[in-house]
Amino acid sequence: MPFRSISFVVAVCLAGGVAAQDAPAVSCGVASSYDLTVRTDALLFERPEVAPRSVRMHDGSLATDGRAVSLRPDEQDRVALFERNVRSLVPKAKAIASDGVDIAARAVREEASRASPNSLSSGELDRALASRVADIKRRIAASQSTRDWQADAMRAYAQEIVSDIAPLLTQDVGGEAMQLAMNGDLQGAAALRDRVADVSTGGQARVLAKLEAALRPRVQALCPSVRQLVDLQSGLRDAAGQPLMLIETGG
Repeated sequence: MPFRSISFVVAVCLAGGVAAQDAPAVSCGVASSYDLTVRTDALLFERPEVAPRSVRMHDGSLATDGRAVSLRPDEQDRVALFERNVRSLVPKAKAIASDGVDIAARAVREEASRASPNSLSSGELDRALASRVADIKRRIAASQSTRDWQADAMRAYAQEIVSDIAPLLTQDVGGEAMQLAMNGDLQGAAALRDRVADVSTGGQARVLAKLEAALRPRVQALCPSVRQLVDLQSGLRDAAGQPLMLIETGG
């Protein structure tokens, strides 16, 4: 069963795809196998494998795989507080994700400038970056599903940005490299082409490293709220009587 970093709270953590005990500090040491859809009438947690595949919370009620769970009054209070706290955290997580897109774009621009300083002179690269950033941020703002702003999505967004500028870089440096070669600087021409190729092959990893470093303090600031969610789910059970594990900790 695949685990993701606690995507419905710390959505931009870059430790996705790991079990809780293997998650680095930026993930608050917790993980989830669920995606979350934030609906006006309920929170809906879903996963493709292992029951319960669907968990619905609303106003103190709980249902798993379409079956209502009988709750004591104190459990109803905890479910209601869990929902309220998740709803309050979602816009904070989305804001971090949106800011992360800006950080990724700046990092990609730095990659381009380092590879070929002249590539920025026409303004075409900046226009392409601005267009892609605006598109991704619109998707994040409009989305009600963590599939669009969790760790895997952030990786994909970074790759989209890198992929946008790679052809522009290749095009811009072609003439410059040719001129260097014609002037007898074959080594300079080869080095220029190698730097540009490195943006495509290694740029995403460097961008993600910068992104994680920049967002780490903001993600970690949410950790106390995440731990409260862990406490609130403690003792809750699904309709089959099994412990409800929306969030798993590293122990």
